[in-house]
Amino acid sequence: MNVTDSTCERKLLGNSKLLPPPTRQIGLGDKLPPVRLPPTLSSDEESGEDEDPRMRTADTLPDSSHSSRRPPSLSYFAYPASKIQIPAHSGQVAIALPRVVVATHHHIKYYDLTLDDVPIWTIDTREAGLRDAKLTCLEFKPTTAPSERYRYVWVGTKEGHLFEVDVSVGSVTATKFGVHACQVTHMFRYGKTMVTVDGAGKVLVFDSDQNFGMAGGTGDEDVSLVYTQPRVYRTAEKQDFVKMLGGLLWTSVRTEVSGAGAASVPVIRICDPLVPGSVARCVMPTHHVGAVTCGTLLPSHPDRVYLGHEGGFISVWNVDTPDGTPECTEVMKVSASDVLCLEGVNDLLWAGGRKGMVSAYDVEPRPWVVTNCWEAHDGLPVLKLFVDPSAIERLGKLCVVSVGRDERMKFWDGLLGNDWVDRELLKRERTFSKFRNLNVLIVSWNVDAAKPDALSTDAGNTHFFQQVLQSTDSPDVIAFGFQEVIDLESRKMAAKTVLLGGKKKSEDGKISEKVTSSYKRWYDRLVMAVKMAMPPDSPYTVIHTESLVGLFTCIFVKNAQRASVKDATITTIKRGMGGRYGNKGAIVARLMVDDSSICFINCHLAAGQGHVRQRNADVAAILEEKSLFPPSDAIEEYVAYVGGGDGSMVLDHEIVFLNGDMNYRIDQRREAVIHAIQSGELESLFTHDQLLKEMKHNRGFRLRAFQEALLTFAPTYKYDRLSDEFDTSEKRRTPAWCDRILWRSRDPERVVQLNYQRYEVNVSDHRPISAAFQVTIKSVRQDLRAREKMEVEKGWKEAEAVLLESARAFYVQQVKTLI
Repeated sequence: MNVTDSTCERKLLGNSKLLPPPTRQIGLGDKLPPVRLPPTLSSDEESGEDEDPRMRTADTLPDSSHSSRRPPSLSYFAYPASKIQIPAHSGQVAIALPRVVVATHHHIKYYDLTLDDVPIWTIDTREAGLRDAKLTCLEFKPTTAPSERYRYVWVGTKEGHLFEVDVSVGSVTATKFGVHACQVTHMFRYGKTMVTVDGAGKVLVFDSDQNFGMAGGTGDEDVSLVYTQPRVYRTAEKQDFVKMLGGLLWTSVRTEVSGAGAASVPVIRICDPLVPGSVARCVMPTHHVGAVTCGTLLPSHPDRVYLGHEGGFISVWNVDTPDGTPECTEVMKVSASDVLCLEGVNDLLWAGGRKGMVSAYDVEPRPWVVTNCWEAHDGLPVLKLFVDPSAIERLGKLCVVSVGRDERMKFWDGLLGNDWVDRELLKRERTFSKFRNLNVLIVSWNVDAAKPDALSTDAGNTHFFQQVLQSTDSPDVIAFGFQEVIDLESRKMAAKTVLLGGKKKSEDGKISEKVTSSYKRWYDRLVMAVKMAMPPDSPYTVIHTESLVGLFTCIFVKNAQRASVKDATITTIKRGMGGRYGNKGAIVARLMVDDSSICFINCHLAAGQGHVRQRNADVAAILEEKSLFPPSDAIEEYVAYVGGGDGSMVLDHEIVFLNGDMNYRIDQRREAVIHAIQSGELESLFTHDQLLKEMKHNRGFRLRAFQEALLTFAPTYKYDRLSDEFDTSEKRRTPAWCDRILWRSRDPERVVQLNYQRYEVNVSDHRPISAAFQVTIKSVRQDLRAREKMEVEKGWKEAEAVLLESARAFYVQQVKTLI
């Protein structure tokens, strides 16, 4: 066997002057080399955790990094709608505010929210001569006379009956028994037409044109159960999805798919029941998606239909095609779980999911952007989501209604007026705020279980803290974030930390010395280092300290700034073993300076060259952790926070710093990486750096909104201890920039990075890094802000009127709603 591995026989390739991989030639009859076994993973290389389902989808979802999580609640009436019970599986509701009609089992209840939150009247079908009918659907009947609109409601039953109720008096005005042979599953209003559908695929179209010549009719009357002769249309039976969209009836059956396995797509049937003799057309999405669950039109894009699917997909259909057959133009992944309901609201696409969240998507950018995402139904599925067009005329509001598995109904402001006011106030912030600068120094280091005394063994290590603390002029805040303060490969030490650390404390309130001795040594060393490095007339105070199975955070604030710091809180997030173990995770601290909020995250993410998705999932879990901090009560309005937040989540804060051993690697051969480092060609490695690639190309990456200064120093991992040589062990790990410091700010101009550097301390297998920043913080004059807010709210009334008129035109022209 001839092996060619001599560098003298290989030519340099490309602009980067990197050596090509060695070649090996095997001659005829030569024995094949043994199969190369995968290396045994150490604790540094193995994930050690159950795979988080989010990691499979977090890298494909729309960008939610700037979404508002404040619920756009609409409180218009004296009596809240949330007190009205809508049974999850049997409840049906029709709304024309302030009127609410609820049908469940054998009862119809009518509410007027201007009068009371208990029913004005109730009809029991068993007592009303309706043959013990069980109610399955209902819808308001269209009427021509404005005074009659939303007075009559049609009701369908399990037995196939239809009947009409006058909600103003609570009486049954018309019936049509047995018009359907089985359960009436759906009922739609379109213009002057009513459409009913049953489980056997029978569609009845009640068109007012069919009144002509009957009982003296002229063809101008409203549809009637008594006088209108319905036209019959047939579609597939046992439909799982049925919806009238733009005058077309879209249906889909869960079991009817094209293809198999991962290539399967649902078959969607589209027909025009309003045109006699129309033929149904079958269409299919262009990509694999789950069964169709919901559909809607978007007012800003009336030529498109949006369908929600199981699996968290939304398919987009162009209905303005030459032959009139809708065409699937796009499939978007928006959620890790099913999209249960959709509604187009103004220029945003609203979607309800299984965890009680409602999200609003801006569908213009690529990728889509989540503008709002809030908890609507206490963690339970959102079952229905629809607009009440009548509220435009009656209340001067675009009201969106949601119904959840919690059996409650809630109203939302479809125009998101509070967000509009906040954006305008932000533009005027300088008129009611004063600003000043604050210097922040962040130090991040994976110490690899080294003890502070190890820094005394070499002259180059001895001056580390002096160098890092004097790397910027007089920092006001110093945040130290260490990783692997204890040996994570020592099962005994890790077990002690898990069992005792942060939980079990001695009688004097101190954590067990056996567990915290390593942290205590580093704490004492940091306190001494800050005291020795800083001027004696400018002392510092420790305001935060916390540990989590190797992670250690210690934050100092200059005493001169201490009075302006408030609401200081610190907590931990475990990410190891599916959130049960703290060998990976984060320590999260927050503080408010004047009226600005700053959040510091010290993290240690999943290890392993190929575990990018696990790291992405760790990041998502840290940034999206709910109720991380107690809501702030420092000020009446949350002027210190962003995105409608109250300070209980990471991204509620104006400024967020993220540091730690993030473990993102370089996807390049070890020899090529070392050659680039030695030749000073660090930029040639940027295209292979996993973190930079995720930030640039992964549209769902939760750090896309974060920024990082240019990497001008060599990779900080992995070195032989007490050496400047990269890993020479059997594993020979590829060098990487595992240690990073990132930041994000609501206003990027308010953070100026002063430096970003590493230090040549060799007691660990990582090199420490630091970054200094000048941040601008604000102090708000509440009286001036209140005055500006009054002016902004006046401007909102004018903008709201324009938006409402646009919405009204859509429902009248496109949806044919008689408002």
